[in-house]
Amino acid sequence: MTSRLSAAFAKGRPALVTFVTAGDPTPDATASILDALVEGGADVIELGMPFTDPMADGAAIQRANLRSFAAGTKTADILAIATAFRARHPEVPLVLMGYANPMTIRGADWFAAEAVKAGVDGVICVDIPPEEDRELGPALRAAGISPIRLATPTTDAARLPAVLDGSSGFLYYVSVAGITGQQQAALGSIEEAVRRLKAATDLPVAVGFGVRTPEQAAAIAKVADGVVVGSALVELVGEHGANAPGPVRDATRALAEAVHGARS
Repeated sequence: MTSRLSAAFAKGRPALVTFVTAGDPTPDATASILDALVEGGADVIELGMPFTDPMADGAAIQRANLRSFAAGTKTADILAIATAFRARHPEVPLVLMGYANPMTIRGADWFAAEAVKAGVDGVICVDIPPEEDRELGPALRAAGISPIRLATPTTDAARLPAVLDGSSGFLYYVSVAGITGQQQAALGSIEEAVRRLKAATDLPVAVGFGVRTPEQAAAIAKVADGVVVGSALVELVGEHGANAPGPVRDATRALAEAVHGARS
């Protein structure tokens, strides 16, 4: 499974990583939105697990979580969405991204086993720090699923080894000390951070938070292994609802062309 993630970052060009929330606007509608991301050229897809207290997320993803809950989305629905996605797209990496409670409430082993059955490649758990890896990490690694860690502008040299220990798939660099969908870091600071991170790990480094336009994505792709775009796509889902696949596909295509061609 992790070979899909490795392949996504081994194409000789930067990768586009996209995020949408499972169940937004409904569980049934999510499939077409995921297909639109693939058709638009996304290399990796993060599927957000809605949560009642998404502390790292800005207004766009908060609203997406509320829409998903209003549609009745449960963990079983998210796993079903992932399972169906894997059947349709056997080569596209799929990462579940969310918070600890939905992932651990039934036990880490249960979650890891269900994620494997659903064809999930990696998991990003925002609120389990490396120091508490035992809560989820061993179960994921034993199941062959990549625990993908977050590094931030405040991750200094003393703490970085703990972040990297046990991490795989890619390293997600959160470019701002804040929440999703808001300000974007200056390119100079991103370039410096990516250089520092790549000196410490062989993992690909993907940069996210605050990336909204193809121009921004292309600038980051010149220095990073991948670019993560979430809130801008989630906003399209909020605006268009069940009719979102077309706009999402078009936006993803523009982002993919910018990212993939950034070093040409």
